Amino acid sequence: MPQANTSFDNLISTLQSAGDQISAHPDVITYLAKPQRTVQVEIPLPLDDGTIQVFHGYRVQHNNARGPYKGGVRFHPSVDLDETKTLSALMTIKTAVVDLPYGGAKGGITVDPQALSDGELQRLSRLFIERLGPVIGPNLDIPAPDLNTNAQIMAWFADEYSRLNSTEPHRIATITGKPLSLGGSQGRETATGQGGLYVLLEYLQQKNLSSLGSTVAVQGFGNVGLHFARLADEAGFKVVAISDVQGGIYHPDGLDVGSIIKAQTIGGRLVKNICYPKLNVAESSRRVGDCKEITNAELIELDVDILVLAAIENQIDAGNVNKLRAKLILELANNPTTPAADFILNKNNLPVIPDILANAGGVTVSYYEWTQNLQNLYWTKDEVARRLKHQMQSATQAILSRQKNGASLRETAYQLALSRLQETILLRGWVKPRPQDAAGRFNNR
Repeated sequence: MPQANTSFDNLISTLQSAGDQISAHPDVITYLAKPQRTVQVEIPLPLDDGTIQVFHGYRVQHNNARGPYKGGVRFHPSVDLDETKTLSALMTIKTAVVDLPYGGAKGGITVDPQALSDGELQRLSRLFIERLGPVIGPNLDIPAPDLNTNAQIMAWFADEYSRLNSTEPHRIATITGKPLSLGGSQGRETATGQGGLYVLLEYLQQKNLSSLGSTVAVQGFGNVGLHFARLADEAGFKVVAISDVQGGIYHPDGLDVGSIIKAQTIGGRLVKNICYPKLNVAESSRRVGDCKEITNAELIELDVDILVLAAIENQIDAGNVNKLRAKLILELANNPTTPAADFILNKNNLPVIPDILANAGGVTVSYYEWTQNLQNLYWTKDEVARRLKHQMQSATQAILSRQKNGASLRETAYQLALSRLQETILLRGWVKPRPQDAAGRFNNR
């Protein structure tokens, strides 16, 4: 019985399709179809009660044609090799889309970090870096935060790497997403949400669409979704729905995002039993009752201008894709749309701003942090924001300018990334050149 395609297989299939569209060198596709290095480690962790529990860790380095490997580390029970391979390849594509001098990598530990004490979590983080030590470094592979990891964990990573490599120059640049006091960059915490907003605004401007008052539903209210919702609200969008893993809240006239963030900060979770409508005093008594709790499934199916996917993978699939009523989808999570759903969305002419563009603000500001660490010269928050805005606008314009023949934004982004990767791989001499026609297409026979 044939095995079902893995998520990595699906990604490589998308890459091959992009290669067909631009008549790419077939050996380049073959080269990108396998990670350059896969590291699996076992981590025996001494628990607070004196027992030992063994955790599985991964680091996949997909490709470094354009620069050092770059990618986050996630702590989650679902982390496995296929997911890590897929996300590492996505990073290769993503860094090429936004034209950063990086390759792609990803890492993770199969663990529920909420089940560990702070001491256990620190020991696990340090043991992971100890085992990865030979394959990471400021000019080799630069880890960063991802799902369920944060600046504190990056601080432990950086300290452990520095302890093991005390004589190495620029060792602080090995880890990005660090606290400011340990060499982190201004703007890193908000970077993914901020970058996503810059992409969205540029897309709307290029399409001659107004952002003012456009209704937005945000699935996922962690770091990325929270900052995007706040910034979108400040930019004049009307955020009408927000959710976390347990469900969300909705008000047709908009939510008071600032009050919701404040309540979440105090309570540690999204508060759903209190209504926070964004109404003036005269309206409040009349319209508060319109606020209601909704499920994640209901949020995805809301009739809004923009659906923002900022949670986890595979949220839109063949089962719910035809129930969507949004006019535009912005992917701030990695892989939130399955290939089957993506095909239907394209067929239905529902535009999707893909993850490899929309959520690239995080890796972009990680690049800025790395650059600042190497120079020991640091930029202001405004300077980081200015650079990020320019980079995200340029990437959006590059994709829109080459979109044609009914190709989706995702297909076009893959074509752009592949063309940049191919140029570098050919110049390096990693594959043997083949004859080209006048249009620059390769003769694949």
